[in-house]
Amino acid sequence: MRLQFYLLAAMAVSAAEWSKPLEIIVDDTICASYKARVDDGGNLVIALTLANGWHTFAMDNQIRANEKLAGKKALGMDKPTSFAVSGGLAIDGPWRQPPLMDFSKPELRIFSWGFEKQALFSAKARRTGAGSKAFIAVKGQACTETICKDINREFELDLALPASPAEPEQAALTAIRQQ
Repeated sequence: MRLQFYLLAAMAVSAAEWSKPLEIIVDDTICASYKARVDDGGNLVIALTLANGWHTFAMDNQIRANEKLAGKKALGMDKPTSFAVSGGLAIDGPWRQPPLMDFSKPELRIFSWGFEKQALFSAKARRTGAGSKAFIAVKGQACTETICKDINREFELDLALPASPAEPEQAALTAIRQQ
């Protein structure tokens, strides 16, 4: 009984290290959910979970598409994911994202890359002294094969939460392309 209590307490502390999730809902389904925390390496880490059949797009999607288009006009452009951080935290380095899936349809002059199921984003961050909360604005798009939902929402991260160990998946993240 005592061991069970300690295991439940440890799981509660681990879950509490993440912010309250920002849920994007379409037709009573949570199609995307974002949560954030600061790790013990000083990184802001944002975890994205997508419902089955949904995907989102890379932070550098537009840059990659423009490279492929080589000056030609796109017939369609998916919105890249972006995060703007304010309040008691500031980004102090490049954003990193996981390996990408290619959703391109070259025959339609649509070039797009992104994520399904889960994605982890990370950037070096520093405290600004501007309060005990950070605000994270998320912009982007979540899509299925038939519909897309624009995302333009904000959620908060309590900076009093304890720093967590670095996510093992961060080793596979790469810096986003810059223009």
